[in-house]
Parts: sequence; C-alpha cells; structure tokens
Amino acid sequence: MFAAVSSPALQFGGQQLSSSIGRKRSNLKVESLRSIWRHPDELCPMVRLKLASIASEMQIPAEPRHWQICYSMLAKLEGRLVLIHHLHPHVRDAICIFYLVLRALDTIEDDTSIAAEIKLPLLQSFHSHIRDKERSFSCGTKDEKVLMEEFHHVSAAFLDLDPRYQEIIEEIAKRMGEGMAKFICKKIDTLDEYDEYCYYVAGLVGIGMAKVLHVSGKEELVSDDISEAMGVLGQKLDIITDYLDDINAMPTARMFWPRQIWSKYVDKLEDLKEERNSAKALFCLNEMVTNALVHVESSLNQISSLRDPAYIQFYAIVQVIIFRTLALCYNNIQVFNGTGINLRGGIAAKLFYKTRTKSDVYQAFYDISYMLKSKVDSNDPNAGETHERLDAIIKICRNLGTIKERKSFTSIPNNLQAISTLVPLEC
Repeated sequence: MFAAVSSPALQFGGQQLSSSIGRKRSNLKVESLRSIWRHPDELCPMVRLKLASIASEMQIPAEPRHWQICYSMLAKLEGRLVLIHHLHPHVRDAICIFYLVLRALDTIEDDTSIAAEIKLPLLQSFHSHIRDKERSFSCGTKDEKVLMEEFHHVSAAFLDLDPRYQEIIEEIAKRMGEGMAKFICKKIDTLDEYDEYCYYVAGLVGIGMAKVLHVSGKEELVSDDISEAMGVLGQKLDIITDYLDDINAMPTARMFWPRQIWSKYVDKLEDLKEERNSAKALFCLNEMVTNALVHVESSLNQISSLRDPAYIQFYAIVQVIIFRTLALCYNNIQVFNGTGINLRGGIAAKLFYKTRTKSDVYQAFYDISYMLKSKVDSNDPNAGETHERLDAIIKICRNLGTIKERKSFTSIPNNLQAISTLVPLEC
C-alpha cells in the first residue's frame, strides 16, 4: 500500500492518467470515447499528453541495458516518465531508481500469499539487498512480478548513482521496510496508528524526495514535517479509494481505515459496502476525507519553498490531481459500490498543461476547496470540522499567491465532472 508510488491518480500517459477504481480495462476505451464525445474540448490536451508520453518513452536510453530496463519498468508501473523527463539527468536517474526500489518493497508488503514469518524479515532486511546485482525476488503479479524478477537490473543502476543518492535510497528503504513490518500483524485502530502507518509507507517518500532535490544543489532542505505531508496526503487518498479492493482482497481482507473512525458508524469495516448502510458509509467517508485535509497546508508550504521551475512543476501536477481526486471522493457512494472513482482523463490532461507555476497550484487548491465547501451537508456530523479545514486551506492560498475570485461554486454538480470548465486550455 504505497500511494506515493502506486496511486492510480498519479499515473500519466494514455488511460493511466485517470484515477480509476474497480473499472475493467475493456470498459476504459468505451468510456473514453463517450467522454470525448461529451467533452470535445478535452481531446486536444489528451492527444498532446499522449504524444508527450510517447516522446518521453522514446528517450529511454538503449544502453546500458540495465538503465533501459529500469526506465521501461518505470513507464509500465508508474507512467511517470512524462513528469520527470525534463529534470536534470542525474536527478531523473535517482528518482527512477528511488521509485523502483520502493515499489519493489511495496510489492513484498502487498503480496498476501507471502507468510508473515517470511515477509517480516524480508521487509526488515530489504535495504541490505539493493546493492546485490545477483539478487531477484519471487512475488507480485503482472508488471510487479517482472520488477521483482529483474531486480538485479535495478541494483546495477543503483550502483551507477552518486553515492549521496545511494545513501538516501538505502536509508528510506530501511526505515520504510521496518515500518511496514511493524504493521504486517497489527491492525490500525487509532488515528495515531493510521498516521504512523501513512508516514512509513508514504511520508518517508516525501522526505526522501526532498533530500534528493537538496543533494542536487537546486533546493533548500525543508523540515521532515513539511516534506512528509505530500506523501501522506496521497497515501490517505489511496486508502480511501482502495476501500473495496482492500476489503475484498484474497485470501484475507486488508484493513487500513482506522477503527477510531469507522467504528462510529458500523460494527465491522466491511459493513460500509452494504447498501443498507449507505448514509453511515458516506458520513464515515467524509470523515476520512476531512482527516486527509489536515496535510494540505504543509503540502502547499513545501511547494512555496521550491525554487527550480522544473521541480515546482513536478510536485505541482501531482498534488493538484491528488487534491482534485480527494474532492471527487467526498460524499461519493461510488467508493463503496464498485462503480469506481474516476477523475476524467481529459480533466487530468488539462491540469497537466495548466499547472506550471506556484500560482497555478494556489489557484487550483483555492477553487477545489470552494467546490468541496459547496458539497458539505450541514447534517454531516463532521461538517464543522470540514469547513474549518477548508477555510484554512483557502486562507493559506490567499496568503501565498494572487487569487482570482470565482462568481459561484454552488452550481457545481456533486460528481465534480463539470469542473473542467474551470481549467481553460487552448490547443
């Protein structure tokens, strides 16, 4: 469970750009055609993004072979090449290996077929195998299985990196593996445990990324409290959108929603998916979203601290899409009924080309916050807290940049699909 690496909301290029839960690939093409028919203005940015994705894949080096394999795996697993191809080569290489190493660690954690007595020491010692060019693993499925079987290529590329980047990757992998191991046989009951788990599996990614950018010489090192927030926000989104997949996981369900929240509404976490509990499920969901909002301010503060335009763009696109998808989850029964949470690919493509500067980020978060406020039902038990957190986000956006006031947000539909009109883009 590793949103900072694996969240579908962060996948760029083709259909991977949208966040889609529980939707079969065969239906994606049909839905895309329908979407383009209904929203023809989104065709241009989608085509541009697809071409950009193809161009970034064409830049994958043919030699050395281990780098060719690593970048190809990154494209398949993350779809992030279009996000990082404009970065300085040595930073791009470090980010590529950083993500692949942590994705491999995540694959071990997520493989429910591995017995706990085997998984625990493997997670705890994983960092010590990164330098082993002969090491491979047997776990995972599909593209993750290929990654584990070909991990020796990742090790070879890792050894090509600047030793300072190697140290960061090993340190984060060690701390993450130990944190994951702690929760293999432990249920998440309290909010403190929920935050601790999210810190280990995603907050550490943000800390590691901040250190990589600092070593590059382009950015100042921000505090861990600020740098971890981006990862934790994405992780909490992933936990929310993956409810149905996790609760239906075989051979045993995976439960990441904290008992301290869901026990207010149902006796068992799996009861939230029952139609008879729809009203309670939405209250529970809205409290989960409200809980995630606390990390937005720190995420904005980190973006405000960045200086290099390439890094600003890298962070900005990801964070805006995470927040937009989080807004889509609020009060949305699709989280529980299997029809899926789907931020339309055309909207995401528009955001990709519209989000370029810090001001773009502040404006997007400001707009999304007001849209969320328009969805909050006064009868929701957490309505007051939700409004307070959104007001705090709106205030920091105003303090950080020049904001264009919108005339009205009350006419925005609850499914937020009409928000593409707030993201103008010329071909």
